[in-house]
Amino acid sequence: MTPLGRLRLGINIDHVATIRNARGGALPDPLRAAFLAEAAGADGITAHLREDRRHIRDSDIEALVAGISVPLNFECAATSEMQAIALRHKPHAICLVPEKREERTTEGGLDVAGDETRLAAFIAPLRDAGCRVSMFIGHEARQIEASAKIGAAVVELHTGRYCDLIAEGQTDAAAAELEALRLGATHAHSLGLEVHMGHGLDFETATHVAVFPEVVELNIGHFLIGEAVFRGLGPAIEEMRRRIDCARNGTQSA
Repeated sequence: MTPLGRLRLGINIDHVATIRNARGGALPDPLRAAFLAEAAGADGITAHLREDRRHIRDSDIEALVAGISVPLNFECAATSEMQAIALRHKPHAICLVPEKREERTTEGGLDVAGDETRLAAFIAPLRDAGCRVSMFIGHEARQIEASAKIGAAVVELHTGRYCDLIAEGQTDAAAAELEALRLGATHAHSLGLEVHMGHGLDFETATHVAVFPEVVELNIGHFLIGEAVFRGLGPAIEEMRRRIDCARNGTQSA
């Protein structure tokens, strides 16, 4: 296997804020988690400012913009409120995601194909401000093509269904979903889009998508925050970094 280029690893710190908010107060501090992630080899920090502020708060975004030295990937819904916040802070990247108040986590990808006109107008001022705009979508060709059409720079393909199928032991369905993700990554790359992947990834599933040559970044959060309970956040991230590097280079990860 020919070694591939280094894969960027973005760390989502949302659920550090979830733990903080469950008790109230200021601890644990998401900014401290971001600093630990940087020290452990993270190439970027992801934070999702939800409309209901269930985990990340506006003050967290302000602290991250001011404090971290790696790029911030600001996840948000495509609303006028979030657009204004993004334009005020001008993060390195803005990833648009679907959002429902009743969901526990992001379910599926954004329907770019069904909302092209509005989303094209929504992202135009963000692009003009110098932000890289990403669409969090499924692997369907129509969603990828619509993302390219409206001027997005990046697509992040939703890996949640694949991870769920692996967890459920549905081997054949998981293999088919993995192949669909591979084809989606190839198609997106052919259209000039930068390809990221994320959602639900763990030590095993991350290595399965890390081998796709078109993928340049993985964004991982919930699993690593959970793993941090047992081994610490820095060591958890370092282990993820090691495993995806080994997968990328075609070497043994054990």
